[in-house]
Amino acid sequence: MQLQSKVNTINNKKKIFNDPVYGFISIPMEIIFDVIEHPYFQRLRRIKQLGLTHMVYPGALHTRFHHVIGAMHLMGKAVATIRRKGHEITTEEEQAVLLAILLHDIGHGPFSHALEHDIVCGVSHESISEFFIERLSADFDGKLDLALRVFRNQHEKKFLYQLVSSQLDMDRMDYLNRDSFYTGVSEGKIGSDRIIEMIDIVDGNLVLEEKGIYSIEKFIVARRVMYWQVYMHKTVVACEFMLIHILRYAKELIQSGTELYGSPALLYFMKNNSSATDFKNDPNVLEQFSMLDDFDIFGAIKVWQHHDDKVLSELARRIVNRDLFKIEISKEKFQKETIDAIRENVKAKLNLSDNEVDHFVYTNTLKNNAYNEDKQNINLLMKSGEIIDLSKASDNLNISALSTPVEKYFLSYPTFK
Repeated sequence: MQLQSKVNTINNKKKIFNDPVYGFISIPMEIIFDVIEHPYFQRLRRIKQLGLTHMVYPGALHTRFHHVIGAMHLMGKAVATIRRKGHEITTEEEQAVLLAILLHDIGHGPFSHALEHDIVCGVSHESISEFFIERLSADFDGKLDLALRVFRNQHEKKFLYQLVSSQLDMDRMDYLNRDSFYTGVSEGKIGSDRIIEMIDIVDGNLVLEEKGIYSIEKFIVARRVMYWQVYMHKTVVACEFMLIHILRYAKELIQSGTELYGSPALLYFMKNNSSATDFKNDPNVLEQFSMLDDFDIFGAIKVWQHHDDKVLSELARRIVNRDLFKIEISKEKFQKETIDAIRENVKAKLNLSDNEVDHFVYTNTLKNNAYNEDKQNINLLMKSGEIIDLSKASDNLNISALSTPVEKYFLSYPTFK
């Protein structure tokens, strides 16, 4: 009877997910099932992968949970390819790299990058992911220690880290196809299966076989298209900056003594300026962060639209009702006279002070670097055995052009009916 119970327990952990992008995804190891079941990981179901992008692309409601499960699936394929080509990956290393990719985004907060410097004080999601993996490893009696070493790029097999974080990692492989699928922007779709089949290892580093060059060219171009058409779509940018300023202003109000509605987790971070040191030294900070998700933010904003403070209520009302700011994009910096004229108009319309209008008129830069030659280049293994950087080997002139950062300027402000 006890033996049968144990068999049933093991079998119950061999679950499958029916994924709309890849079909059936199986959970390959019991520890992965246990980590997925942990409340820290389940929080990712409540954090949208693309933040406020659904304000532009209504289908973009998929979550970080979807993404990391997909990335883990692709990692399994990559491990199988590398083994088939004669390179050793032990069972322990396979488990570690699967866990590392599964947990690479666990440190994302609600609405992701938009709030990294306001909910917390300059703590990147990568750092918070590291704190979470440390905590989870403690919970699982050290079983994630090797995954943590891979995540930190401390493992002697550097290609394991490169599979998790590089310009040819499984993170990018999944999010391009997944974000393309859910937004309906078909230009972002890439041939991830073919690219994974073409990967190999030379001198401990990840490379791509020469015959995969056209697939990787499409991958780079797709990334560029997705950045301008989705991730940096001008309306998405306007919406994200509105959200940044709502939270920034609400934090100012709370820290000056104004009482605002909010969940306990949200109010914790609004009242405290939590830094990386706080996350490292105070276990309660990470615990509070683990209870923070998209629902905390939008639930508060729904209530704040009825607050007496005109700045907070106006910003919140506009987000809730999708009455978004106008945004202009330019290759040149906006003239001070242009910005000042808009500021004066907004001040007069809403009866704002100089400090208050800062939360309604924004100007900043947008940068898009589809292929960064300074960061872990994509190296091609030529038939001759020579290793060449993609931008040097490609006969597609666009690749060289795509390695040059593109910088644009924007000016965003409210319009009035």
